[in-house]
Amino acid sequence: MILVTGGAGYIGSHTLRALKAAGASKIIVLDNLYSGQRWAVPSDIPLVVGSMGDPVILDKILSENKVESILHFAAHLEVEESVREPAKYYDNNFKNTSVLLAKATEYGVKNFVFSSTCAIYGNPPENPVNENCPKNPVNPYGKSKLMTEWLLEDLAHAAKMSMNYVSLRYFNVAGAHVPGGLGQATPRATQLIKVAAEVACGKRNKLLVYGKDYGTRDGTCIRDYIHIDDLAEAHVKALDFLKREKRSEVMNLGYGHGYTVLEVVEAMKRVSGVDFKVEIVDRRPGDSEAIFADNTKLRRLLGWTPKYADIDLICRTAYEWEKSR
Repeated sequence: MILVTGGAGYIGSHTLRALKAAGASKIIVLDNLYSGQRWAVPSDIPLVVGSMGDPVILDKILSENKVESILHFAAHLEVEESVREPAKYYDNNFKNTSVLLAKATEYGVKNFVFSSTCAIYGNPPENPVNENCPKNPVNPYGKSKLMTEWLLEDLAHAAKMSMNYVSLRYFNVAGAHVPGGLGQATPRATQLIKVAAEVACGKRNKLLVYGKDYGTRDGTCIRDYIHIDDLAEAHVKALDFLKREKRSEVMNLGYGHGYTVLEVVEAMKRVSGVDFKVEIVDRRPGDSEAIFADNTKLRRLLGWTPKYADIDLICRTAYEWEKSR
């Protein structure tokens, strides 16, 4: 049995499809529906509505199901909000995950795939970033994820710990399911490609670009944008790795090249055919200047080859999903 926390959310729901496509038949989802959608969970997968930090709910799930693996997506992830409300992020992303890990250990869960983030690197001294780059998060979101990685590392070294983990450090996830019918439905989302798609569809009246005075090729931030379906597939391969190798690893999950904010804006205008309004405003607290992945380790250990590493395709799937809603 596989337990997927946050399985009704954007990344979790796409990973459910990838797991099913890979032949997984015994899956259960735990989600409090804070940002997830009940309809995003396939009808043949049980959904328990509740918090992954609730020991009573976890006891019930883990005692009634032989859970061998957990894929953990449940987290708050808005950088700007984390700067305004840091306690919210430490409480959910670290404290609640600590409860989940304690229960997973108690019930003998063997495999744990953790949704981590490149935000733990902060402003890296060089790009592309590999897994050994110094960790210097510049916002509470990144700090809360790094704290969880430290906890995982310590648990893995504890004598009583029989669970192995893979921590996947995501870069910027975007786009929608290539076959259609599923995409990002998070209310009040702040991710660039999601917001650009909403503006192109007329759901917002303009796109704000936070800062044009960075030391990049056009003055705007650079990010590594990875298509959601490629990211979901990496989770399936990470779980296979844990079952096969029975050891823990940390891996970057990105494409290895970056685009500026303005390059993404032009891509969205190009695929949508809409010349929407863009406004340059002051920098946003907690943003790093430029970051993109060295994904050599993940490609080597998981045998992962991306299928959708094209910014126009990423923007097009996001736009088509937004237009269909």
